[in-house]
Amino acid sequence: MFDIVIVNGILVDPEKLTRRKGNVGIRAGKIAAVTQQEIHGIEEIDAGGRIVCPGFIDIHGHVDWRAYCGELSLRQGITTTVGGNCGLSPLDIEGFFAAQEKDGFIINQAEMFGHSMSLRDAVGATDPHQPATPEQLSRMEYQVEKAFAEGACGLSLGLAYAPGSSNDEIYKLSKLAARYGRVVSVDTRMRTSIDMYSLVEAIDIARQTGARVQISHLVYQYGTGVMDEALAVIDKARADGMDIRFDSGMYTQWASHVGAVLFSEESMESNGWKLEDILAVTGKYNGKRLNMDMYRDLRANDPHASVVVFTGIEEEIYMALSHPYAMPSTDTGEYAPGEGHPQIAGSFPRYFRQMVGERYELTIMEAIRKATLLPAETLGFHSKGRLREGMDADLVVFDIKGIMDKSDFGLPDAMPEGIDYVFISGKLVLAKGQLINTRAGKAVRCTTPVYDYTI
Repeated sequence: MFDIVIVNGILVDPEKLTRRKGNVGIRAGKIAAVTQQEIHGIEEIDAGGRIVCPGFIDIHGHVDWRAYCGELSLRQGITTTVGGNCGLSPLDIEGFFAAQEKDGFIINQAEMFGHSMSLRDAVGATDPHQPATPEQLSRMEYQVEKAFAEGACGLSLGLAYAPGSSNDEIYKLSKLAARYGRVVSVDTRMRTSIDMYSLVEAIDIARQTGARVQISHLVYQYGTGVMDEALAVIDKARADGMDIRFDSGMYTQWASHVGAVLFSEESMESNGWKLEDILAVTGKYNGKRLNMDMYRDLRANDPHASVVVFTGIEEEIYMALSHPYAMPSTDTGEYAPGEGHPQIAGSFPRYFRQMVGERYELTIMEAIRKATLLPAETLGFHSKGRLREGMDADLVVFDIKGIMDKSDFGLPDAMPEGIDYVFISGKLVLAKGQLINTRAGKAVRCTTPVYDYTI
């Protein structure tokens, strides 16, 4: 007798790239059976011919303990979120994980350790245009190694937010990531909207340090007419033996805070961004396109206000996510209800609807692999992203024909359709749109052992 059984599902195995009718038994938070035989449990869920697969892993988010943000992720079928991206993270990684281990959370949380805003500010390197001093860098190295020892799953670089970061600080910290077997995620420096040097620079981190590199939200960076070239650069690096992967969302429009360096007038001019192409999505100008008065007011008085830049070429979304080492992501963040970018509620349903259901860019097996197994392998989550006995019972049941995003600009947190059930650590947490358990999510510490490394 199992704790829970899911019967009559179409089971998709992202390791074998197969699908078959069958049943899943859950016991003590783990997958205890994946079978076509009849099984029974204390609680039985009839999947009714829906897809049953591992829960989705969002490799690039900014949930970081924000409950509403976590809920919107859960409703997309996301069971594990990876926070601390773009160089912005908690500094106390041990405290972050300990709190979740004590109190639980709505979904599982893993965490990167952020360099370009959090760590630089903490050691006094507060000018984003200036490199860290040797003394500041020494303190950074200590903090990064401490964060890895406490379970941070990688180092995140937000070079667009600290363009003065030197190669010395980037390489020294990335060598620590290589030594600990952790990934380096890179929000590239991007001096212009067609700047390919920034991608070459990110790949050079892998070349110089041996670290695995994950390029952040590739379409936001290079979906401006240069995606072919960007993918060719990545393919060449992989052919040369470097482990380069990337994540990307389902939108060309991207969000950030208006006080960032990349929204300086000089950067705006270099990128060709016009104020009328920038939409405020929080604060007193929410829903309005900017003019010069609004822009200057926000930069001076509300620099943390979020704005969305309308740019990019839609076809390059599908080009990017069809790549074998691409992973879907949300780039989600904290917003009040009714505010924000539609990616916070629609990304993964949109990914499956467009990439599988409408455009036939991917098979359902390959689409699920990119959303589950590939991020689990990238980050070293050995018990997640897999549909087999002994793995964590993080599971999603969804309707591939009915899955659909409903969010849009102006309705950014509209709930998606087609996600029937979600399980985290063997507990039913979402059923037909109803939240059942909001504390099942666990801390996901990376425990990859330190290994000897020499460049």
